[in-house]
Amino acid sequence: MLLLPTGRAESKPAGLRAYRNCDNGNHHVFLAAEWGRVPHRTFFPMTPPSVALFLKARVRTVRGWPKPGVNFRDVTTLFQDPEAFRVMVEAFAADCVKLKVDHIAAVDARGFIIGGALAHQLHKPFVLVRKKGKLPHKTISADYALEYGSATVEIHADACKPGDRILIVDDLIATGGTLLAAAQLFRQLGADVAGVAAAIDLPELGGSAKLRAAGLKVHALCEFSETE
Repeated sequence: MLLLPTGRAESKPAGLRAYRNCDNGNHHVFLAAEWGRVPHRTFFPMTPPSVALFLKARVRTVRGWPKPGVNFRDVTTLFQDPEAFRVMVEAFAADCVKLKVDHIAAVDARGFIIGGALAHQLHKPFVLVRKKGKLPHKTISADYALEYGSATVEIHADACKPGDRILIVDDLIATGGTLLAAAQLFRQLGADVAGVAAAIDLPELGGSAKLRAAGLKVHALCEFSETE
């Protein structure tokens, strides 16, 4: 039997699987593809520390890439692991329900993978935040600083309506420039940016602190220090 958040017991649907390979074995990860009610539930059966441990164990760190001294956190290993990918989507989906999100937006390019899956899970509109020159219709744009020079992101001018609640998703928070620029675009259209979300935060690079200073709620599923 499966105990629902309401306290009502229900038989576990055929094919629904549970995994005990995180934390102390007491938390289950339910794969939602076979349970139609999951996209609308607010209950997620893993604690934030369990999610962090589960995902960090599956992130590949590449030392000295793309240049010496850099520890590159490779999220492709999370995409290749179906259970890890499901945990990311389930954890973000539970937050979206609580935040009453209307649209999922994602940043070019790895953010599209997480954001698209999340929008599908929640049956919500999906908005692309793209590099300059990649969108075909009328756009609005914002610049952000790089280590050397600057770059530009764009969204369609009709991407959302005033008052829509937007969650902006990316794979990783480093310096935070792209996410700040994306938030600026949605605010320019009159939307309410409910928060920004990423699989990984690198807090020592200062991006998450900048986002919070700009009045944005930040949800990262795990974080890495430069010594890890």
